[in-house]
Amino acid sequence: MTFTPAPWPRKLRSQEWYGGASRDTIYHRGWLKNQGYPDDLFDGRPIIGILNTWSDLTPCNGHLRDLAEKVKAGVWEAGGFPVEVPVFSASESTFRPTAMMFRNLAALATEETIRGQPMDGCVLLVGCDKTTPSLMMAAASCDLPSIVVSGGPMLNGYFQGERVGSGTHLWKFSEAVKAGEMTQEEFLEAESSMSRSAGACNTMGTASTMASMAEALGMALSGNAAIPAVDSRRRAMAQLTGRRIVQMVKDDLKPSDILTKKAFENAIRTNAAIGGSTNAVIHLLALAGRVGTDLTLEDWDRCGRDVPTIVNLMPSGEYLMEEFFYAGGLPVVLRQLGEAGLLHRDALTVSGGPVWDEVKAVRNHNADVIRPAEKALTQSGGIAVLRGNLAPDGAVLKPSAASEHLLTHRGRAVVFEDIDDYKAKINDEALDIDETCIMVLKNCGPRGYPGMAEVGNMGLPPKVLRKGITDMVRISDARMSGTAYGTVVLHSSPEAAAGGPLAVVRDGDMIALDVPNRTLHLEVSDEELAARLAAWEPRHEVASSGYLMLHQSHVQGADTGADLDFLRGCRGAPVGKDSH
Repeated sequence: MTFTPAPWPRKLRSQEWYGGASRDTIYHRGWLKNQGYPDDLFDGRPIIGILNTWSDLTPCNGHLRDLAEKVKAGVWEAGGFPVEVPVFSASESTFRPTAMMFRNLAALATEETIRGQPMDGCVLLVGCDKTTPSLMMAAASCDLPSIVVSGGPMLNGYFQGERVGSGTHLWKFSEAVKAGEMTQEEFLEAESSMSRSAGACNTMGTASTMASMAEALGMALSGNAAIPAVDSRRRAMAQLTGRRIVQMVKDDLKPSDILTKKAFENAIRTNAAIGGSTNAVIHLLALAGRVGTDLTLEDWDRCGRDVPTIVNLMPSGEYLMEEFFYAGGLPVVLRQLGEAGLLHRDALTVSGGPVWDEVKAVRNHNADVIRPAEKALTQSGGIAVLRGNLAPDGAVLKPSAASEHLLTHRGRAVVFEDIDDYKAKINDEALDIDETCIMVLKNCGPRGYPGMAEVGNMGLPPKVLRKGITDMVRISDARMSGTAYGTVVLHSSPEAAAGGPLAVVRDGDMIALDVPNRTLHLEVSDEELAARLAAWEPRHEVASSGYLMLHQSHVQGADTGADLDFLRGCRGAPVGKDSH
């Protein structure tokens, strides 16, 4: 795809605030000049908003203030006027009940920050899981020239000679303690090895997945996704991004030019190839809804089903993001997809040119980290979209993180009505459960938890772990961390709190999972299921005030991205009337 730049010069949006000699423009300029800016900065050069999700309580993004200085340098060099603007930062490691509940609030707040202030273009400075989708959603809704620069992943962790992956080993070590294979003292000792540098998760968890999605979509410069946070090349990438956004404003290159159906299909196939997080499904569906691109769960299954998982990273594989970067990073993956006929080579990127021009000459420096298709971790990667009477609107499973022998399984349901019920029962030796059972967790979806927490990868009962069993089929309307693994069916829709069939599963019901045929079936008659649903009553009332009320009243299902219904669609960034 060839992009045709807009005619230049044209009147920039920021000139509605700062151009001319009226009382109102003097008011706006005068206040900003108290920061020591000279007159000629207001002469019509692009004002670039650096939307920074830094926060001391968002550890993944704790280094972004330093990175913002490099973005500013690039903007200045290209003739722009950078302004750093703090925006809502939904921290994965601190927000309760779950950061996911605040993704939409962060997107809304950032959208209004863009729309209501004098910006001509935006640099989206992101890292932690929800910061990347929330800022891209905001940018898509406003449709001003925008570009992503990620904070990058942490360096590898090591404990007792073993690579330690963020999140992945937290789950692994926790289960080992319950199984009696690791002492609590060793677990505490391992803690310091899990996060040994600035940056986001070093596994192919949601943070690294969404950085990869931004690059695959064309919303970030080529190579952005994998550079470690503390590598000097991450700072160089930030500076180059600052330069690039100024030219994007001059060319009027907007998210709607980039986030096409081809871009989303490229991202879906990329997610399959990297063994990316199931959370990408929800985030990309929501992003597509903001820009007005038609994207459905069926597109995820259609595009990703036959794509081999070639990136050998935890939780699906062996290595971490540091090795992925040294091997060549996402550009190598995109090249291999392109050579296999699995990439829309002409999809436009923030570079102003097609994606293929960015990746066609790159080299793979480690064929064990980024494997050829014939040596893939799994030949059928991607996200499996399951349907049936238990999930009529769909559910998802990540085959590359699942146990092959469980992909076709029939078992007796052991039901937990909510996460508190699960916590109260799971360690009870009297719980009637064994490894052939299917664990079912209800009321943990977008409305029910509320916010759809990452609790779908339920830890197994200790008495099962002690047998040496490490995986069981688990089904819920929840999410799971991109760093997690297992045969876990997620995002069951409609969710239990909305009266979906999951809400009426009972202990002892038989459930059949058939991933190859994409089915999930509750073995009760249609009449019995209809009677149960007719008798169903909600367990929880909708909150009566605050953001929680707004969220529960307006959040949509996981099958469409769990966005708030009134936020879907591109609203643009019109200049409002000056109130002064």
